[in-house]
Amino acid sequence: MSTSNTLSELVLKAKEYAILKHFETNHKYDGKPYEVHLEMAFEFACKYVHLLPDEKTISEVLASVWAHDVIEDCRQNYSDVKNVLGENVAEIVYALTNEKGKNRKERANDKYYEGIRNTPFADYVKICDRLANVYYSKLHNQSLLNVYRKEHDNFKKQLWKVSNQEMFEELEGVLMDR
Repeated sequence: MSTSNTLSELVLKAKEYAILKHFETNHKYDGKPYEVHLEMAFEFACKYVHLLPDEKTISEVLASVWAHDVIEDCRQNYSDVKNVLGENVAEIVYALTNEKGKNRKERANDKYYEGIRNTPFADYVKICDRLANVYYSKLHNQSLLNVYRKEHDNFKKQLWKVSNQEMFEELEGVLMDR
């Protein structure tokens, strides 16, 4: 079996796992099956895949995009993700799991962003997640889009770096209605 076949199997396994776990917990995205959001985030990850360095990283990052919310939303833990998808994917998914908090600001605090910055490629996955949320909000939920606009300066301060400039340009274009 070739390396790329093995790598694509990881992505398919992550997709099946994430969709199943969100289904089992009846976790929805604006009343729709949660895979609507996961598919959108995955499409952004594929769009910017040229920013990733090699096939192994691509496979692990794309798998992480599918699984990025399973700890936060689906009663899964780090060990569950590691057992199904491997340590590197589990590290990214864990880094993207919000802190405890009573509101968005408490849940996405400096410690949360520090974990993302300190985990290789977690920022890439988080920006794909944000792109999906912002595009969806622009079409369906203006009040949430305004929340993302208000959060953007801090989001950029926390996660911007040269390697993801292209993704930030698209994100800012949507936020600024360009």
